[in-house]
Amino acid sequence: MQDQKAHANVFFIGLMGAGKTTVGRALARRLNRPFFDSDHEVVARTGVAIPVIFEVEGEDGFRARECQVIDELTQRSGIVLATGGGAVLRLENRSHLKERGLVIYLRANPHELWLRTRRDKNRPLLQTEDPRRRLETLFAERDPLYSECAHLVIETGRPSINNLVNTVLGHLDTSSVHSGCTS
Repeated sequence: MQDQKAHANVFFIGLMGAGKTTVGRALARRLNRPFFDSDHEVVARTGVAIPVIFEVEGEDGFRARECQVIDELTQRSGIVLATGGGAVLRLENRSHLKERGLVIYLRANPHELWLRTRRDKNRPLLQTEDPRRRLETLFAERDPLYSECAHLVIETGRPSINNLVNTVLGHLDTSSVHSGCTS
């Protein structure tokens, strides 16, 4: 039973800008499953933007809220979830993700991530003098955590969203994730 439940969920992890929400939403549409984004859930529950949470409660306050949301969402069955880039910082998040679904790490190099996020003002961790260097630091810190947590690593590079979704679907077929959601 635990095996079937684990196969019913697909969870995306990776740094900001890796494409977790975009690929996750597209995959959910193709699989006809509900899609959730843990950052969007935190915003919906608090009624304020993530930069405001960081400003008022600090990163620790945000991470506590994020942890609660991830615990609740990963207990569902048959979902696709995109997590925030820092979700893997907490051991309990890594455990919940790994034990409750198939974890896919969308891996992109820091330069690509910088190109994708450089104009986004809603990313508090990048509001620094040198956002590119910050992404390099975050990558160095988090890449081992993403790799530890992931069942599958997909290099995002420059393929289209459709190609990334097809790559994920190919892996889901071989790991029989499709059938797990129907039970």
